[in-house]
Parts: sequence; structure tokens; C-alpha cells
Amino acid sequence: MGTKSNSNSIPTSGNNANDKDNKFNTHVVLNVYDLTPVNNYLYWFGFGIFHSGIEVHGKEYGFGAHDFPASGVFEVEPRKCPGFIYRCSVTLGQINMNPSEFRILIENMANEYHGDTYHLISKNCNHFTDDISHRLSGKRIPGWVNRLARLGSLCSCLLPECVQVTTVKQLPEYLDCSEDEFTESLSTTSPSGSTSGLDHDEQGKRLLSPMAGRTDNFSFVKEASKHACVGGEKTIG
Repeated sequence: MGTKSNSNSIPTSGNNANDKDNKFNTHVVLNVYDLTPVNNYLYWFGFGIFHSGIEVHGKEYGFGAHDFPASGVFEVEPRKCPGFIYRCSVTLGQINMNPSEFRILIENMANEYHGDTYHLISKNCNHFTDDISHRLSGKRIPGWVNRLARLGSLCSCLLPECVQVTTVKQLPEYLDCSEDEFTESLSTTSPSGSTSGLDHDEQGKRLLSPMAGRTDNFSFVKEASKHACVGGEKTIG
């Protein structure tokens, strides 16, 4: 007479190993925001003026302009970026990456995305999210999110004045800067909310930027040291 199998058998060590390997699984999510109510009409034609951030491990990361040679990468609560109107989220994939490894990655990217390098056409917030999405999941963000910038590279007259917003005016708290340097930097900036007298490049810096001022859930990502690197392998789900 055969032995009856036990349906409540203890999982094998192999299953435990898989569970351990998968414990850092997280989705890569693109959160998209409107900069203007006109998007309610433009969106259906594949156009719009958008800000976007990448959500990983329960935090959202974006890129904005300020007037200093320091990180313009910032961290906020998902779908709550101040100054913008949340529209939708797009899941771009799944990764298996330790939060500490991801932190090293985002801090290294902060070295590459300084606030004073922000540019409307070539290096805006949507370029940042496209870059980090490709590094993490191998996928690009949907084309409609940054279509206006691509069109603007062909004809700047397509960029409406209604999208002008202010830069982040505060100095990142971790930046080493003397009082004289700080005062000189501020003296070269225009008053918050004003775009009069700015050339096209200066106006471009102010497009798709976080709101002026500071909120409780907004903080800059500190830049990594020059010798930091991302360790370990990541697995795409």
C-alpha cells in the first residue's frame, strides 16, 4: 500500500533561495503630471506639456532647474510632486535591486544632472526619467511624454509661453559654498516667478521645473562621491 503524500510539506531550500533573491523586486513606474489645463485637450492628440518622475522603492525621483552647479535630482512622495497636477502612471517594468544599490545609482546620476545644466530641449525632467528608466529596465518612457521638446528642437516657436514656471531658488543644503559665493549666485538670478529680460536659454531652464520654495516632502538627492559605483547585478522582471 502506497504512502499518502503530505500536501503541507515544508518548502525546499531552493524555494527559500528564490524568495530571498526576489525580496528586492520593485516596479519601475513613470508618474506623469500636467503643467497646464490645456493638456486636457492636447493629450487626446498625442501632445501635452508634462513633468514626469520615476517611482522606485516607494519614492519618486525627478529633475529640476536651479542656479547652482549641484544636484538637480530631487525626491518626493509618489504622485505628489509639488507645483504640478498628477495625470497618470505608467508601469515600465520590474527590477530586482537592493534599495542601497539603487541609492548609489541615483546619487551617481545626481552627479550628471546638475540644476544649472537643465535645458528645455536637450536635458529636461523627461530626459532624466527616460535615462533612468533605460538604465533600470531597458525601456524608454512613452514618446508622448516628451514630444513637445522634440518638436521644439525643430521649431522653438512651438513652445507656448504659458509653460513658463520658476526654478528651485534654494541652495541644496549639502552643497559646500561660501557666503560670498552664495550671495553672488543669488544676485545673478531673476526674482522668483519672473521671466522678463531672460533670453531663450534662460527661459528654457525654467520649463518643467519644480515649484519655487520648499515643501515637507521635497528634498534634493545628494551627489555620490567620485569613487562610488553601483555594485551587484540587477534582474529585469
